[in-house]
Amino acid sequence: MSSIPACPQCTLENTYPDGDNYVCADCGFEWPQAVAESGDEDGERIVKDASGNVLQSGDSVTLIKDLKVKGSSITLKQGTKIKGIRIVDGDHEVDCKTDAGQMLLKACYLRKA
Repeated sequence: MSSIPACPQCTLENTYPDGDNYVCADCGFEWPQAVAESGDEDGERIVKDASGNVLQSGDSVTLIKDLKVKGSSITLKQGTKIKGIRIVDGDHEVDCKTDAGQMLLKACYLRKA
C-alpha cells in the first residue's frame, strides 16, 4: 500500500497528497508533507483542538457543538466548559470528567478555553 500517513487531527486514513501538502478528505485538515515525514521521530503525540490550538493535559476546553452520549439519553450541550483534561492515546484523544461522568472525547469537538 502507499506510505501516505493518517490525518494527525482526526486520525483517519482517508488522506491524499496535494502539491506540497497532505489533505484529509474526511475533516479537510491540511498539513505539509515535510512535517508529516519527520513528525514521528520524537514519539510525543500532538493533539489540536477545532481551532488548531495545541492541547495539553490540564487545559480547560469548551464544547463547540452538542454531543449525544452513546448508549445514553444524555446530551452534552454546546458551550459546556470542561476543566482538567488528560491527553490519552487512542481514537478519542481527550479524557475528562463532566457532569454526566467520565468521558473520552475527540479533540475536533473542543476549543481551548
